[in-house]
This record gives sequence, structure tokens and C-alpha cells, in this order.
Amino acid sequence: MYVIAYDIGTTGLKTCLFEITEEKRINLVADASEGYDLYTLPNGGSEQDPQQWWDAMCNTTRKLLQETGIPKENIKGISFCAQMQAVVLVDKDGNHLMNSMGYMDTRGTEQIDKLMYSGFKIAGLNAWKLLRSLQITKAVSGSVKDPVFKYRWVADNDPELFSKVYKWLDVKDYLVMRATGKFTMSRDSAFSTMLFDSRPGKECFSAEVCRMMDVNIDHLPEVVQSTDNVGGMTAKAAGELGLAEGTPVFSGGGDATLIGVGAGASRIGDTHIYMGTSGWVTTVIAEQKLDITTMIASPIGPSNKSYNCFAELETAGKCLDWARGSVGIESKDDPFDLINERIKDVPAGSNGVMFTPWLHGNRNPFEDPNARGMFFNMGLETSAEDMIHAVIEGVCLHLRWQAEAMSKLTPISDPVRFVGGGARSAVTCQILADVLGKKVETVDSPHNVGSVGAAAVIATGLGIFEYIEDINESIPATATYYPRKENTEVYDKLFGIFQNLYKANKKNFFNLNA
Repeated sequence: MYVIAYDIGTTGLKTCLFEITEEKRINLVADASEGYDLYTLPNGGSEQDPQQWWDAMCNTTRKLLQETGIPKENIKGISFCAQMQAVVLVDKDGNHLMNSMGYMDTRGTEQIDKLMYSGFKIAGLNAWKLLRSLQITKAVSGSVKDPVFKYRWVADNDPELFSKVYKWLDVKDYLVMRATGKFTMSRDSAFSTMLFDSRPGKECFSAEVCRMMDVNIDHLPEVVQSTDNVGGMTAKAAGELGLAEGTPVFSGGGDATLIGVGAGASRIGDTHIYMGTSGWVTTVIAEQKLDITTMIASPIGPSNKSYNCFAELETAGKCLDWARGSVGIESKDDPFDLINERIKDVPAGSNGVMFTPWLHGNRNPFEDPNARGMFFNMGLETSAEDMIHAVIEGVCLHLRWQAEAMSKLTPISDPVRFVGGGARSAVTCQILADVLGKKVETVDSPHNVGSVGAAAVIATGLGIFEYIEDINESIPATATYYPRKENTEVYDKLFGIFQNLYKANKKNFFNLNA
């Protein structure tokens, strides 16, 4: 049985063709990738053209079918794993009315001031709205990057365009609509709007929270399960993709939802850490929990059985991409091969150099869109290798900060599964183990786990797995990294200094960037 999974990232789309075997193994047959533009605007905007997502999806699908020779009729389903918390506004015909506003967009500062920063406050937020949101949605729109403030920014700044809005979709839900003609959101996408009533027996968009946040509830689509077959592919979409009309289209999920599934860390108590363009720490829990002081929430998972306690770092691997060019280390080959060779002999602590990974602000465990990255404690003897090593340490130290904050809500597993592009570097894996003081496991093709999660959605929807968590048995660890005591002791000393770099510079960040 063949299926196709689409991983829609911040800078590109990867299409993976999988075979699902009789033994319930999901094997990668072939993959193809295509990039697209990310527009970063001076006013804090972060946009993408949804048509470029669709074009990349069509081009890569046709390429895979041509290269493998597999008949289109043999594809038994498609699904998606995508970036989350974007706002894609479409009209009744499904045409997008403007570029998508991505998860890094910070234009809604006036909107969050008006909606959440007025009146009597708790933790800096309007007390009534905070408490009612927590009661109903088990979350709260407390970050300028949350979707509702992007939605309201459009309403306030372009009322003529806003008058044409039929539905508000997220990234992969837009692509599901392009494939089927149906306007839907999976439960995890709906939760990420912070407008979804997640109380048992409810599980729908909340009319009360929508009124409270000045959202037209009619703009919100039907909510479905990640594993639901939304519908058969339309003739038009099938023609553009090169697939068969009627091919089942499964809703799929966000990257924060499905990467843990593909990592083999989807059962209650499992913790995984992701390091791609962004990064996060996630632990699967049975009941929703929230810490408003650290902005750590528990989004709905891919099934009805669990939630994902989740802390996000906006720029993780992106810091490495930036730093390689900025310090003059370029590579024609895989950047993680470069890391393994160039910095493998740099000692823990990077010879005194430290780096903060907040290149586009930060969300957890402190919310500050004004925070920025910096190198600290450089000297004349500092080398490019020291700086690159410090970048990786800075990302890992921040992930430790998130893990320690999360541990106040739920235990962090030992070992931790580590996935994403960062997990392709043995040096990075070892640094993470040393910083955390925990065993770190990696899996085969850790950069493809989002697509594996999307393939698991299809397998569950087709009845191959009874529960999506059953895929854990099919994803063993392929390598384990053990913390080295002498290095962990170094990072224990540096950790407090790293935390203080933010505390000591918070006012400076505000004065420079607000």
C-alpha cells in the first residue's frame, strides 16, 4: 500500500512517498522537496503565498510518481504535517484573499493591547478574559503571535478585504481545501486558534470566547479529527497533482502534533525534543495543563486520548543557518556534516563564548517579542568554531530551560527522543545529552518524522492501526547518547548565566526593539 505525506515547513515543502507493509511498518520509498518564499516585513509581518505551497505540492507529487513509476491509482491516501498558527483567509470559492500571516507574525500589537492588556490584570492579561479562556479553551491568547491578533489586524487595517472573508484556515487545512473543496480544521488546528472549547462533551468553537475576542464564529470551519477522511480528491485537484480523482484526503495535523508521532514518542509520558527551523520540548500527558507564567500549554494531540504539553523556541536550527554565513563558515555539503567535522574538538562551554537563540523574539518560558540573539564574552582568541559551537549550546541551553519549566507540570522522560534536522549531527546530539543530563535517543531519518506522522494518520484512518499511538512499536531508537558527567557539570554552571543574560538585558531589548 502506498501513501503520500506532505511536510509543509517554514521555508519549503517535502513530499514523501511511503509504503505501508503487512507488518505495519512505514517505509520511505522516495521523497522530493521544493522551497518557497518567506516574506519578512519591516512592520513585524511574516508572510507566505499559499499558491506557492500548492505549486510545490503539485510539482513534487508529479516528480515522485514519474521517478518511481508507481501508478497514481496505487496511492491510497494523502495527508499533511504542517507549520501551525498561520492565518489563511479565503473567500467562498476557496481563493486566498491575501498572503498567509505566519506563526512569526507580530503585527498585532495594537490588537493584543486592546483585547488583552486592558482592565484589571492577572499575569499581565485581562483577568476576566484570562480566567474564562482557561475555563473554556484550556489556553489563552496571550502572545502577539497568536492567530486571533493577526485576524483582528486584518479586520482593523483592511476592512474591505475583510468583508470578503468566508473562512479562516491554517496552512494544511488550506491545502486540504484545495484538494477536496471542503472547509475544515483538524482538532489541533482548531485548538491553536485559542477559540476552541476543549471541555469534555463540547469540542467545538466557543461562541463566548469568539465574542470576547471579537471573532466572527461563522468564519471558523467545521472541526474534524486528524485521522478523518475529509473527502475524495476533486477532479481539478487530481489533475494538477497527477493523482487519481477520488483519492482519500486525510486531515492530518500540525508539526507540533505529528512530529512526536513520527518520533515514536506519542504515548503518555513520552518526551521528544525537536530542532528544525524552530524548536520545542513536548511531553504527552493525559490531562490538559497550563502554566500562564511560562506560556506552556497543552494543545490537543492527534487522538482523543492525550494532549501535548508544549514549549516552543521560535528559532533553533535557523540560528545555525544564520550563524554559518555570519561568521564565515559555509559548506557545499550538509551543514550538519560540517558541524561534526569543524567543531567536534571544541570543549564544553565553547572556550567561554555564549549565544542566545532569540533571533525572532521568544515565546517560552518567557514571552518577549523584543528579545534578540547575541554572542557574549568573546575575546581576541575566539574562533569561528567556538562561535558555531556556542550557537548549538545556546539552543540546547534554552531547550533545557523549557524542559525544566515543563517539569513543574509533568515529568520529563529519560531517555528523550530527539528529532529534526539537528538530530542528524552526532555532535549536536551529544551536546543536548550533556546539557540535559539525560539520555538522548534518535531515530532513522529524524528529519522526516513529520511525514512519518502524517503517514501514520493515513494508516490509522484506513484501519491499519487501531490507535495512532500504535506506531510507537514500529519506530525504534537507532542511536543513544549518554550524558558525560564532566560536561554536564560545565553546563550546570553555565545554565544560570544563560538565564541571566535575558534578565539582565530585558530592558535593553525593549529600548532597542520595542
